Amino acid sequence: MPAVLKIGMPHFEGESELQGMLFWNGDPTARVIDADEEANALLLERCIPGMPLSGVPEEQQDLVIGGLLRRLWRSPSEGHPFRRLSSMLEFWSTETLSAKENWPDAGLVREGLQLFQELPRTTDIEVLLATDLHAGNVLRAAREPWLVIDPKPFVGDPAFDATQHLFNCPARMRAKPRETIHRFADLLGLDRERVRLWTFARAAAEPRDSWNFDDVALARTLA
Repeated sequence: MPAVLKIGMPHFEGESELQGMLFWNGDPTARVIDADEEANALLLERCIPGMPLSGVPEEQQDLVIGGLLRRLWRSPSEGHPFRRLSSMLEFWSTETLSAKENWPDAGLVREGLQLFQELPRTTDIEVLLATDLHAGNVLRAAREPWLVIDPKPFVGDPAFDATQHLFNCPARMRAKPRETIHRFADLLGLDRERVRLWTFARAAAEPRDSWNFDDVALARTLA
């Protein structure tokens, strides 16, 4: 079987990738052939031909990513090694607070930070999330039409997992943010309002290298 060797670099958000790939193990991710936890190394099934989903129209991406997310969302058994989504949000909040002098709209940022605390506490269901699933992390394959690579697993609200794909569709989100959110939430069978709130929170308060006005404008539109 053609294979790819992946050695993970130390990274807070991607710390549990190896365990996540073993958990899903081919359904619907690239299959794990071998793994070395000490070296943080994975020998993975090679996706052939390997073209990314980002090469197809975005409305088709919606359908593919929606189907993949629904398959990924499973509850791990007791004693699982995965961190809660709230731990990533706490990490993000600390990073954002450290850049307070760069905030373009303090009121929006504080509202987003508040949602980072509230939303994880009000979800009705928690599953293992990919957290970084977008069209660049989905490859054309032979075993299945599309396979997921590069998950960053955390346990939490599935509505959070809708947001990464939405942020990777910037033109649609600028032109019709609520309509785009509603379409994708409906494809996922998720509450539209929770997806809107998570999208707003990330646009308003997620840490970033540059506090540009595109995200601020999106947050204002969704407020």
